[in-house]
Amino acid sequence: MTRQGLIKIKARALRGKVWFKALSRVERGIIDLTIRCVEKIRSHRLEKTLFNIINKILKTLEPEFSEKAEKIGHEIARKICSLAMEWGNLNASTWMYDLNFVRFLGVNALNGMSIISDGGNVN
Repeated sequence: MTRQGLIKIKARALRGKVWFKALSRVERGIIDLTIRCVEKIRSHRLEKTLFNIINKILKTLEPEFSEKAEKIGHEIARKICSLAMEWGNLNASTWMYDLNFVRFLGVNALNGMSIISDGGNVN
């Protein structure tokens, strides 16, 4: 997740008039500070927090967008799990059932930041 992705999501929330309705002052502050201070998110804790806030926006903004993100995310998660299992990670089979992971992949793909290319190679 990058600054540009957060900017796109914030703009979408503002256009959809859910920025102030769906989010608390603290949640808006977390996104705004992350946009100002971080180019690429490396902290797993911050990434998880942002992902929960983004899910809240998406669920309020457009239920069909959330469903689309999950559908695409499941396809990408399947590819990632298959690849990780080929590399010997036996726990990778459980990743497909982690809804947060699936949504994260789907939102990134819809924002033009696809993790897996058509050839199955990690970018």
